[in-house]
Amino acid sequence: MANNHKPLLLLLLLTISTLLIITVTGRTITTTSSPDLVSDGVNNDHNTYNILRLNPFLSAGETEACEQTYGFLPCTTTALGNLFLILVYGYLMFLAATYLSSGSELLLEILGPGLVGGLLLPMLGALPDAMLILVSGITGTVEVAQEQVSVGMGLLAGSTVMLITVIWGTCINVGKCDIENSVAVDNKDTKGFNIVGSGVSTDIWTSYSAMIMAVSVLPFIVVQFPQIMHSDSGRHLAVLIGLVVAVSLLIAYCVYQVVQPKLQRRRLAFAKHKHVKSRILKYLKMRALGRLLDDHGKPNSDVLEKLFLSIDSDGDARLSHSELRALVVGMRLYEINLNEDDAVNKVMKDFDTSENNEIDFEEFVAGIGKWLEEAKGSKIDPHIAGPDTLKYIHDYYEETKKEHDLLGDDAGEDDEEEGVDDPRGTTIKAVLFLLIGTFIAAAFADPLVDAVGNFSTATSIPSFFISFIALPLATNSSEAVSAIIFASRKKKRSASLTFSELYGAVTMNNVLCLSVFLALVYVRGLTWDFSSEVLVILIVCIVMGIFGSLRTTFPLWTSFIAFSLYPFSLILVYVLDYVFGWS
Repeated sequence: MANNHKPLLLLLLLTISTLLIITVTGRTITTTSSPDLVSDGVNNDHNTYNILRLNPFLSAGETEACEQTYGFLPCTTTALGNLFLILVYGYLMFLAATYLSSGSELLLEILGPGLVGGLLLPMLGALPDAMLILVSGITGTVEVAQEQVSVGMGLLAGSTVMLITVIWGTCINVGKCDIENSVAVDNKDTKGFNIVGSGVSTDIWTSYSAMIMAVSVLPFIVVQFPQIMHSDSGRHLAVLIGLVVAVSLLIAYCVYQVVQPKLQRRRLAFAKHKHVKSRILKYLKMRALGRLLDDHGKPNSDVLEKLFLSIDSDGDARLSHSELRALVVGMRLYEINLNEDDAVNKVMKDFDTSENNEIDFEEFVAGIGKWLEEAKGSKIDPHIAGPDTLKYIHDYYEETKKEHDLLGDDAGEDDEEEGVDDPRGTTIKAVLFLLIGTFIAAAFADPLVDAVGNFSTATSIPSFFISFIALPLATNSSEAVSAIIFASRKKKRSASLTFSELYGAVTMNNVLCLSVFLALVYVRGLTWDFSSEVLVILIVCIVMGIFGSLRTTFPLWTSFIAFSLYPFSLILVYVLDYVFGWS
């Protein structure tokens, strides 16, 4: 049996030996006098034929050493070798982003929104990009930093463009539902890829996030102002001013993230109360045996008295909390997450002017009259608000219902979420994830930038385009995958959160990552010469920002606009830089 394996072992040994012989590279020997010459032992002439050369496939001009990052990480000067290193280091940055995202979510479960959601999470999400931007120009001479800093700009532009074009459009496609009455219906997808009849809907807060994203490009305009004016002076000062503006916007955005949940709860509570009022008016109108208003536009006492008596179940000529609660429960307001007791308290507060926790008939008439005046005032067309018709009550009801829907009432889903079983263990796990992610991002950002630069040198492809396409795939992959998975739930709430996260990530790129980039340019005295890249960021952010802020329902055709902006951005940068010579 052993003899049968001998030929195979010999063949394997011969193959390995051949590969080793071919790949061995010895010290290249020149024909000049040198004590390092290796003689063939026949004579002492320094003739080229008498010099022993190991691996004659390499010439003297082809030996070029690369610089190892940290003195021990592998490096190469070949295109395929650097492509392999980009994939390896890119995967490590993807792991860093994944650990940071997981740790942030665990921390959010424990501490909740507010400072964590407003300050910590957006910064941790942008940390991998910020690390890569920082190391792209912090080391080496000014000349080397000026060459490598294009990697940072490519990452900044590529990450921004990818998030609100490719990922944005993909989320529209995977989250699409049937659009009815200009609103996407949750979990109903029967129309297939209907470019008009299918799409997603978001709440009004998502529109605000898109508006903030559009405003966040202001630092780019500030730092680009000298180039816009075709002036060579003041560029360094413009970088400093742009840095101050970017940091100011970062602080303002974080403060907004902290207070936004409180604002949302207050506006939602107000919208619920308006909806309850409109529903009560509609309910009373349906049960009234006559008009609620007389010929002079005043409350009709006779009709309102009959309604009052129908609500006053115990006949004491006063409406108590329990009687009002029976009225609210009987209206079956299932379309909103209503707390009946809270709704009754607010109705009581509107009607009970004597503050005795009861409503008499005079207070009932005055309260209904005030609500009807409010309903009239909500209509733009005054001709339908006369005493002969109460169509505006129905319109008022539809208006308040739409307002409530736009605000995105997700209290019912939040109440179903369970708390953390082991807060201490979860906290330790979250901190470990954050530390591991931060360490990986800090350790492998520099070698990734070096690999991109070496690959650019080996292939003669500008490093900007490599970092524009490849690096965002590493730093934003986990964020993109989670956004797509969340959008696939096909609900308005999940769509709102998905697009808010995308807009927020781009905003952090425009303020936090740009702050790091501008600080790097200012401190190291680098030249700001990124006109075409800035133009691409401005076009994409402003177009998608205005687009997202002006509407809350996005049919399927809107994804094609987003998809088209990605190749448009690449082509625009190439044409401006290499045809018109902007850079």
